[in-house]
Amino acid sequence: MDTLKNIPPNWGGSDPCDAWDGIKCENSRVTSITLSSMGLEGELSGDIGSLTELETLDLSYNKDLTGPLPRAIGELRKLSTLILVGCSFNGPIPDEIGFLQELRFISLNSNSFTGRISHSIGNLLNLYWLDLADNELQGPIPISSGSVPGLDKLHHAKHFHLGKNNLSGNIPPQLFSSEMALIHLYHDW
Repeated sequence: MDTLKNIPPNWGGSDPCDAWDGIKCENSRVTSITLSSMGLEGELSGDIGSLTELETLDLSYNKDLTGPLPRAIGELRKLSTLILVGCSFNGPIPDEIGFLQELRFISLNSNSFTGRISHSIGNLLNLYWLDLADNELQGPIPISSGSVPGLDKLHHAKHFHLGKNNLSGNIPPQLFSSEMALIHLYHDW
């Protein structure tokens, strides 16, 4: 909260479970942060990692949320939904995102993420939706090799949105193996 501006007016006191807008709690622990289109400004603090019961994080369409996605995001082991669409996050998507084994839905599109798509995303075996479109990502689609995971390990995933980036190379045929449930691949390179 201390690193953000334009927070909801009822965010007073020290207990976010005390009816703060956009915050849901269970047993006095924050389980959901849903603050889409709130006009938030600032950077996401590494303190986010202390919200270990968090299942949903939706900060979408807050165009003045900037800076890198903190590596501490990997500490949110119960996170199942991560939506950061239409913000201004930048820098690489941290490898620690691969620690989030419960993730089913990731939408990081329409930001300014750079670097390569992390191989660690291939560890997210429950993932069914991956949207990284409209960023500044580069390089090939990561495919598994030996003990290194890749997107071809996401057998339950149905949607890969990777277009409007600077990706290179061919679409790997491994994404279309009989083990994959993929029904939609958006690309434009």
